[in-house]
Amino acid sequence: MNTDNSTSVTATQSTEDLLRDLVDANHILFNEGVLDAFGHVSIRHPENTERFLLARNMAPGLVTLDDILTFDLDGNPIDADDRPVYLERFIHGEIYRARPDVMAVVHSHSPSVVPFSAVKSTPLRPMCHMSGFLGAGAPIFEIRDTAGTATDLLIRDRSLGASLADSLGNDNVVLMRGHGATVAGPTLKQAVYRAIYVEVNARLQADALRLGPIEYLTLDEARSARETTEGQVERPWQLWKMRARQAQTHLGRF
Repeated sequence: MNTDNSTSVTATQSTEDLLRDLVDANHILFNEGVLDAFGHVSIRHPENTERFLLARNMAPGLVTLDDILTFDLDGNPIDADDRPVYLERFIHGEIYRARPDVMAVVHSHSPSVVPFSAVKSTPLRPMCHMSGFLGAGAPIFEIRDTAGTATDLLIRDRSLGASLADSLGNDNVVLMRGHGATVAGPTLKQAVYRAIYVEVNARLQADALRLGPIEYLTLDEARSARETTEGQVERPWQLWKMRARQAQTHLGRF
C-alpha cells in the first residue's frame, strides 16, 4: 500500500492555471514518449470533486485549452456540445470515485511498460530511487476476470472502470494486461512525474534483467525515495514543459 501526504492543489493556483497545466501535461507526456496518438490525462475539477477535466477525443500532442471538457464521475460529458469524447473516460471517473485522494490520472500505452503487463511472472518493481512511488510493485489488472476472453481490452464502461480502480487499490500505478498502465497522483505534476518514471523504470528493469538478478528497493527505501524525489517535482516539470513548448513552437503551434 502506498500513501501520500502531499496537498492536492495550492491555495494560490487558479482553475485557469490548472487548465493550462493540463494542456502542458498532454504535451509533456507526448513529447517524453509516454503518450502517442493515444492515451489521456485528467485532473479532478478543483471546484467540484464530483467532476473531472479531460480533453475531447484527440491526440494529446494537439490539445489546446478549447479542447478541455468537463465530465461527471459517471463519464457523462457536461459541455461537449457533440464533440467526440474518449472511449475510456471511465478509467478516470471510477478512480476519482474510489480514491478521494487522487487529483490526477494518466492512462498510457507506455511502450516499455506494456511487456510487464503481459509477463506476470516478472512484476514491475522499483529498481532506482526515481521510482519509489512503485512501492512493493505495480499490480496487474486482468480484464478477463471481469469481462471474459473476447474483449478488445478497452475500458468501455463504468463496470470495467470500477474493476480497474479496484485493482489499483491504494497503489499509485496499475498495469493493464496487454494494454498499458494507469497512474494516479495527488497532484497533476506528480501524476505526470510518475507516468514518465514508470516508463524509465520499466526500461531500466528490462535492461538489468539481462545482466542478472536485480536488487530492488525495499519498501522503506521506496517510501523515503518517493518523499525526496516527489518533493522536488517542480524541477523536472519546468524542464519537461520547456522542451514540450519548444517542440510545439517548432510545429508552429505557439
